[in-house]
Amino acid sequence: MSQIQRRRVVITGLGVLSPIGNDVPTFWDAALRGANGITNHQDFVESGMTTTIAGRLKNFDAVDLMGGDRKYVRQTDPFVHYAVISGQEALKDAKLDITKTDATRVGAIIGSGIGGLEEIQDGNRTLLERGPRRINPFFIPKLMLNAASGNVAIRFGLKGPNFATASACASANHAIGMALRTIQYNDADVVLTGGTEAACTILGLAGFCAARAMSTRNDDPEHASRPFDKERDGFVMGEGAGTIVFEELEHAKARGASIYCEVTGFGQTDDAYHMTSPSEDGEGAMRSMLLAIKDSGAKPEDVSYINAHGTSTEYNDKTETLAIKKAFGDHARKLAVSSTKSMVGHLLGASGAVELVACALAIKHDIVPPTRNLKVPDSDCDLDYVPHEGRSMAVDMLLSNSFGFGGHNATIALRKYNE
Repeated sequence: MSQIQRRRVVITGLGVLSPIGNDVPTFWDAALRGANGITNHQDFVESGMTTTIAGRLKNFDAVDLMGGDRKYVRQTDPFVHYAVISGQEALKDAKLDITKTDATRVGAIIGSGIGGLEEIQDGNRTLLERGPRRINPFFIPKLMLNAASGNVAIRFGLKGPNFATASACASANHAIGMALRTIQYNDADVVLTGGTEAACTILGLAGFCAARAMSTRNDDPEHASRPFDKERDGFVMGEGAGTIVFEELEHAKARGASIYCEVTGFGQTDDAYHMTSPSEDGEGAMRSMLLAIKDSGAKPEDVSYINAHGTSTEYNDKTETLAIKKAFGDHARKLAVSSTKSMVGHLLGASGAVELVACALAIKHDIVPPTRNLKVPDSDCDLDYVPHEGRSMAVDMLLSNSFGFGGHNATIALRKYNE
């Protein structure tokens, strides 16, 4: 059997909502400055949480950003709002008019680690206080994980492949990888992909506090998320969404689209080790990176930058560092590695999408975002983590890592677009 010729996939549009910016230009400017999006929140303080800090969206008005549609906002969960709003920015950026293309060839594949957590929290309160007859009739449509991709399709008229992915903090990268494959193998010409998460609720924070995985640097939120730093004490939750327009190369060229970069590889593995801890030898993460490189038809030494999972937890940071060393050998010392979670916190199932927005901009403009709060060297984390501020450098190929509870590892490879 002859080998199927895979189609080339490029990025033509970006959209983002993050704790450091509610649109791509604001986010990118803040990211290059190493801005802080982590603050204390009074509702967490009043609830008696051991952690009271998070990276929440600021100056965000869903009704305003969705054209004053109050009814629609009431009938959907915030994680859907984030996906729709970042999706409309991405479509506008791509200058893609769905009415002028074949909508049956345009899909949406969007990840989320948790889905409609606010609706779950509110619905449970209603059940306990007012009884089952008072549950919101939109309860299930608001909370289900595929509500984001489904609403994006309905909102924009996308009739192609449509589904959600859920693999904890690797959810967005799995969605992105599936979008790549969907276009490569001719099941669609365009896919809106990424991830969305709105888990910074009382219930969400309480659950992670109980797991003792979070920073308790409540008196110093600005310096709480500190990936690869010796004094890190846990991750900081964040919220938001990233949507990326993936497009088949010839389709993009035919309509004169502006191209950020090419999406060339996807690697996915599992540690098969522990539900919440990474394998200590970094083997699964190493294989994920090497598979993405192989899928790109490249060599490890072709990579110049890695956007790390970089959560600011003791085990993740040193295990990811070890995995990079194993995957790249001597070349690991020549890599720039950074974690945007140092600025926005950990957006769980949306993290890989927001990070890929940063990666697409990094490879387009030859400048990489920094790792904020890296002040005290850790002997277990001894690579070049681009401390404090963005760095201008040639970026011809990069990797973006996402690892999730359950041992899930997913890596995306981007390259400069060359005809």
